[in-house]
Amino acid sequence: MEFKDLLAKGEDVADQVLRQSKHVIPHVARVCLLSTFIEDGFRMWFQWDEQKDYMDSVWSCGAILGHLFVIVNLLGQLVPSGFILARKFAEYNLYVLFGIVVLQTFAYSIIYELRFLMRNLALIGGLLLLLAECKHENKSLFAGVPSMSSSVQPKSYFQLSGRILLILMFISLFHFDMQFVRLFVMIFEAALMTLVAVGYKTKLSAMILCLWLFLMNFMFNNFWSIPYGRVYRDFLKYDFFQTLSIVGGLLMVVALGPGGVSMDEQKKKW
Repeated sequence: MEFKDLLAKGEDVADQVLRQSKHVIPHVARVCLLSTFIEDGFRMWFQWDEQKDYMDSVWSCGAILGHLFVIVNLLGQLVPSGFILARKFAEYNLYVLFGIVVLQTFAYSIIYELRFLMRNLALIGGLLLLLAECKHENKSLFAGVPSMSSSVQPKSYFQLSGRILLILMFISLFHFDMQFVRLFVMIFEAALMTLVAVGYKTKLSAMILCLWLFLMNFMFNNFWSIPYGRVYRDFLKYDFFQTLSIVGGLLMVVALGPGGVSMDEQKKKW
């Protein structure tokens, strides 16, 4: 009973926070989620020659295609991100970002690196949650029109897929060893990830994971402490903004809820 009471109090606190910040969280979630695309778009500008030369050396595509790759990635990330933040043609621009993630997965041979592949899949999960938000907004425009069917809406499947893909980010951070603290943290994260994936106590679990990942990100990906010009700074910066995007995805779960395909939703029918 004590654990149930503690869980109930945690849910009450989470509900209070949500009520007070329900108009802010979706905006913060979008900014965080899109941050890695914005950062990478500017990276293309500031590292134009390096990116072009990399593509030429790996794929032997020549300078023209190398330049084209940089242009596509620069415009294909900054322009859609701007439109999505401005809430203009968000759904169409999300499809562009989906395409950019797939393009980079193959162009940088990420498909052969499991750790980075899981992170890209987690990014796709975040974009799916943004797409679910767009579907929710479109539906709210016709709130007075009765639904033709009581079946689960497609946005609920976007939310389910987004939740499952998001947790791959945490799996990519796992380091297996038998030290007590690390083992405890791993079990703690795994339990919360499972709750988010199945959609049980979803908002509370996602909120705790979000705060945890946010703190871990600032502790371990502090790229600002590394002098300019060092390669390690770029690696940390890349990790920082990718992780920040997953924080945005978790915030989107908090804002939208678990959706129709979840244990929380099924509990209402019991």
